[in-house]
Amino acid sequence: MAALVRLRLAGFLRTGRALAPVLAGLLALGVLYGGGRAQPAEAYGVSAVVLFPVLAWQTKILLDVEPDVQRRLAGVLAGAARERAAGLLAAVLAALGTVAVALVFPWLVGGVTGPVGPGDRPLVAGVALGLWAHLLALPAAVALGALASRAVTGSAGYGVAALAVGAVGALVLGLSSSVAPWLAPPVMSTARALTGPLTVTTGLVLTAWALAWALAWAAVALAGYAWRRRARA
Repeated sequence: MAALVRLRLAGFLRTGRALAPVLAGLLALGVLYGGGRAQPAEAYGVSAVVLFPVLAWQTKILLDVEPDVQRRLAGVLAGAARERAAGLLAAVLAALGTVAVALVFPWLVGGVTGPVGPGDRPLVAGVALGLWAHLLALPAAVALGALASRAVTGSAGYGVAALAVGAVGALVLGLSSSVAPWLAPPVMSTARALTGPLTVTTGLVLTAWALAWALAWAAVALAGYAWRRRARA
């Protein structure tokens, strides 16, 4: 399966398809951090929200790079389950690279600041919480991008529509006034939590609850992805 992962990542990078989501993410982050400096936890919480649709789009592009015939051949030779897993693992690795860029970018443009008051979180704690917010958004974004891939939707138009509806729906349903917030991954809720004060107890509850929620949401979405892939095989 490692060879399949390398093949997917090589195709994603060598064709130049990786540039579009990375540039879009940098543009969005540039606009975000251009409004002024903020504490790391708060800034990274919003950054995770901004990057969620970008990571989903990046996943869709990565999975769509491989031609349909080549994907079917890989499924025959390596097995359908291994072929699907290789694509998802390649998407996760690519998403981790984008997250790493997003974590470094604000320090390069002066978008974040260290503690300035007695109530501010320590710098290390703020960065750790921000990293956690991005890692919580990652599985849901990869799952959404997989659901919007050509292997599932059958066409580019349907894929773009599924991606747009899923991304917008996840953000809208995640609002504090949403009638069904449990339908959305914990992207917006985590960003809201990071803007307020957190004790050790509430922080542990938040991380455990948000992790379970994110994994459950991604598991349901990926189950739909696997079912749809089998149905179209």
